Amino acid sequence: MAAPGKKDYYEILGVPRNASPDDIKKAYRKLTRKYHPDANPGNADAEKKFKEINEANDVLSDAQKKAQYDQFGFVGDAPPGGGYGGRDPFGGMGGDIFGDIFDNFFGGMGRSRTAPNAPRRGSDLEMSMRITLETAYKGATREVEVPREENCHRCSGSGAEPGTQVETCSACGGSGQVERVTNTPFGQMVQVVACVQCRGAGKIIKTRCTECGGHGRVRRNRKLDVRIPPGVDTGTRLRISGEGEGGRNGGPPGDLFILLDVTPDSRFQRDGADLHAKVDIAMPQAALGTTVSIPTFDGVEKLEIPSGTQPGSVLRIKNRGMPRLRGTGNGDMHIHVRVSVPKSLSETARKLLTELAAEMNVEVSEDKGLFSKLRDKFAG
Repeated sequence: MAAPGKKDYYEILGVPRNASPDDIKKAYRKLTRKYHPDANPGNADAEKKFKEINEANDVLSDAQKKAQYDQFGFVGDAPPGGGYGGRDPFGGMGGDIFGDIFDNFFGGMGRSRTAPNAPRRGSDLEMSMRITLETAYKGATREVEVPREENCHRCSGSGAEPGTQVETCSACGGSGQVERVTNTPFGQMVQVVACVQCRGAGKIIKTRCTECGGHGRVRRNRKLDVRIPPGVDTGTRLRISGEGEGGRNGGPPGDLFILLDVTPDSRFQRDGADLHAKVDIAMPQAALGTTVSIPTFDGVEKLEIPSGTQPGSVLRIKNRGMPRLRGTGNGDMHIHVRVSVPKSLSETARKLLTELAAEMNVEVSEDKGLFSKLRDKFAG
């Protein structure tokens, strides 16, 4: 079980901790279809659940992340809420305070601080996209509209109205940080905190940009063309570099991830790179053989049904399955043959089948036609 305050990814996907990669993949597909925003419009709980499902799958479907999660209960450089299972190993003293004590005794050697106004990478964004199986087969380019935060075009991210000056904060000298000295029974403790005068920005803006209000950032909808490669499946994440949230203080932007959901097709059942389809033929066709037309995503394919084909037989059409996303070529299409038996027969058909049964020396039930039954009834 996960520690208090942590997410149990196995519980979210409803799989045991010894679940195989296939079990995890199946559970993920099932849950994404159930809680997909398109299937639950306006349902905030379903949207939250959908995000948790994707987060859990992102970890459990990656062997390296899964190994770290299984061992430590978290993924990344540090566990959520701090190390040691969320407990402070220094009796309630936060990590920053301990670091300040360390700095006080050792002059901060070996530790580095990130200034509040240092360049920072923008956040990654993720959005879902639903496509048909045919689109997954052929690939396509789709336009998406991404709401994201980016640098203000009017002030180029400075926050100041064009033509005005941005002054360096006199209190912190532009670093955005100041030292605070506290006297303790053990001596002086030096803490580095955000500058109050500039609020950690390191600069003073007297005339704020009229478009962004001095924030240097605005929220805009950006239209992008996203290429969907052939062979994608439900759960495939497409990465578009540099199209996430804009970076801060000159930092690079984050990335955009597109999570794909492939809708089922009434004609085909997908199994990895293979496709399965059904075809119905009559008894004479099964016995004597025939040629049938099979629809594929590349047009109609002619398939020879050999004589003597039995019900439930599976015939294969090579290279007519899905393209392999990570590989070459296509899978195969498997045709499941169903032999249809007529529920009613004409007198001629019944006579021919009776003669066939006699020729094959097999017994059949005697089922007289309507006129024969009426004749027998009135004949007494």
